[in-house]
Amino acid sequence: MNAESLNILAAVPEILLLVAACCVLLVEAIVKSPRRPSSLALALAAMAFPAAALIGQMGAEGTHYAFNGLYVADPLSNLLKLCAIVAVAATLVYAGRYTADRDIPRSEFHALALFSLLGQMVMISAANLLVIYLGLELMSLSLYALAAMRRDDNASTEAAMKYFVLGALASGFLLYGMSMIYGGAGSLDLFEIARRFEAGLANPTVFSFGVVFLVAGLAFKLGAVPFHMWLPDVYQGTPTSTTLLIAGAPKLAAFAIAFRMLVEGLPGVAADWQAMILVLAVASLAVGNVVAIAQTNLKRMLAWSTIAQVGFVLLGFLSGIVGGDAGGVPAAWGASLFYVITYVLTTLGTFGLVQLLSRRGFECDRISDLRGLNARSPWMALVMLLLMFSLAGIPPLVGFYAKLAVLTAAVEAGLVWLAVVAVLFSLVGAFYYLRIVKVMYFDEAGEQPPIEAGSAARATLAVNGAAVLLLGIVPGPLMAVCLEAIRAAVAG
Repeated sequence: MNAESLNILAAVPEILLLVAACCVLLVEAIVKSPRRPSSLALALAAMAFPAAALIGQMGAEGTHYAFNGLYVADPLSNLLKLCAIVAVAATLVYAGRYTADRDIPRSEFHALALFSLLGQMVMISAANLLVIYLGLELMSLSLYALAAMRRDDNASTEAAMKYFVLGALASGFLLYGMSMIYGGAGSLDLFEIARRFEAGLANPTVFSFGVVFLVAGLAFKLGAVPFHMWLPDVYQGTPTSTTLLIAGAPKLAAFAIAFRMLVEGLPGVAADWQAMILVLAVASLAVGNVVAIAQTNLKRMLAWSTIAQVGFVLLGFLSGIVGGDAGGVPAAWGASLFYVITYVLTTLGTFGLVQLLSRRGFECDRISDLRGLNARSPWMALVMLLLMFSLAGIPPLVGFYAKLAVLTAAVEAGLVWLAVVAVLFSLVGAFYYLRIVKVMYFDEAGEQPPIEAGSAARATLAVNGAAVLLLGIVPGPLMAVCLEAIRAAVAG
């Protein structure tokens, strides 16, 4: 490996984040209170460096490889990493008072969030199966520790144990699938795997078995049925600040590794993984939407809603390659990318608002806790209304356009029946989103203390709600960026 193949500049954002996270840990350990800066300010400053580097890289054209092709920096990775940084930063702002009220160690919370973000960025830029696994483990181990931070809370400890055990099982699936792919192709490099399969140098039977385990591991990370059982328990049991760290930015990293492995590494066996994803998509749409109706716990209902939304994301995965022709990949995967980014944006607002409504000794985790919110805080009720309408796919909010984009991709791929199924289950799902709106606007509030949200969290929530509305009215620029990112990744 020479200096040219090392090309360390392509990995500067990750290097800056690693150095900044280590500096945050050192400052927390060395500088004593009250001279020590705020832990939140340090964490946000640590994320500013990689964000600035990414903005600088966006000006450079083409695809750049680092570490002899193990690592890739292209428009897709730049976009996803920037979105992940924004999502984690917003999560930490929302979590400020929530973590303080529950005596969660804030410095450890922020440090683990930074290392989780680093793992996501490694996953997003990985061009090699082992690098994907390293990034996945760095992210997962940080999230396991975050889920277990309230050691004196039985529900939180139980959720952390489930998350760890089932996450380890999913990692085993992925690792076993990767080993079989390596056995069939003789390489861990994604582009080399695709080239050898196309040249007839790979064992197709071993390949097919490897794909089964890879898709199972991916389905767990996305929370698709039937690999979803960890998700409602973890969402309900963990502190809401950790729930948001699990529910938000990791979805962007999961999209990235799905694209890298399936489209860049395994296009030759698309018929195999598309058949599996078809089953996962229909099952997620059906189970997620139907079971969510019966939920009375708000966080649990949102978990089942996430499972249903994953079904829509999978529609885009299905629609890119038709009969071996990959010409539809930019439109279909671009629609899925748009869906994932806007879903993360909506999730940030939803769980952020749940944290703002919680207080010391009170967890806002039941749907009935939102009764009469309009009377207590009209603008918070309005933001929640926008978020619920967006998740339900009601125009002109961004969720409507996201659903329309993936449904269009499915129809253009000839999957009309699947698009009809998705619309029908989406109508079923509208019931539980509209129930939230009914509870906020038409139920009596009763005796409730005033809401204690800080000004920074309130401002973040306002921007969050406005973005959901504006991106729905003017979705074109973000959709164009998503399409161009996928097109550049495919061309690279």
